[in-house]
Amino acid sequence: MSEDSTAKDLSLDRSPVYGYISQPTMIDFRGHLAIVFFLSGCNFRCRFCHNRTILQHSDNNISWSELEKACTTFKDQWIDGVVITGGEPTLSKDLKKLIEFFRGYGLKVKLDTNGSNPDIMLDLIPLIDYIAVDIKCPLENYQDLVSYNDQETLKRTINILKSGIIPYEFRTTVIEGYHTKEMMLKIRDLVEGCERYILQPFVPRDTVFDEKFRTLPRTSDKFIKECEELFKGHVKELIA
Repeated sequence: MSEDSTAKDLSLDRSPVYGYISQPTMIDFRGHLAIVFFLSGCNFRCRFCHNRTILQHSDNNISWSELEKACTTFKDQWIDGVVITGGEPTLSKDLKKLIEFFRGYGLKVKLDTNGSNPDIMLDLIPLIDYIAVDIKCPLENYQDLVSYNDQETLKRTINILKSGIIPYEFRTTVIEGYHTKEMMLKIRDLVEGCERYILQPFVPRDTVFDEKFRTLPRTSDKFIKECEELFKGHVKELIA
């Protein structure tokens, strides 16, 4: 096979990456200048999700050759990390291959996951540097908010990370008008003693999955501050 044929095959061979934000970020992967890569497909249907266009698996991902060109460019721009997010990345059969691909460029890897695949997470931990898991709400409310109800699996993920096997963070998008203080206290019980916990406000957009959530107000600084007070002294690092 000629070199031109090999290059053509590589250009047609689709990576698991649906797309990426070419503008580097210093917020999404603390301590690193990173690029955020999106994988399509998700087993949750979060009513407040902004990424509803990638909830279904896509066969129109970028090619490995395109990804190679992007990573070469990013390395020239002093990028030293990547964030793999979704969708839900652990659903991809090529996730391990993707992580190894990024590591081949000397990049640190952060994985965003909803926590529904702890066995896959454990298998990947030797290859990644940081994990972030969203705690959407109290576990008994997951069915309502995200259409998922395997509470024991989520507990297992939380406990694995709290054991300190890898640097990690938990975070909650606080939805004023949905989350109550009682719900936040139940979340506090789940993350008690964790290394890092982030409270972030819900921001309504026209792209939110559930139309009812599109008209909710942006979570106020006042409510975030009230939630922050509930968690003080219960987690090692609190960011709000």
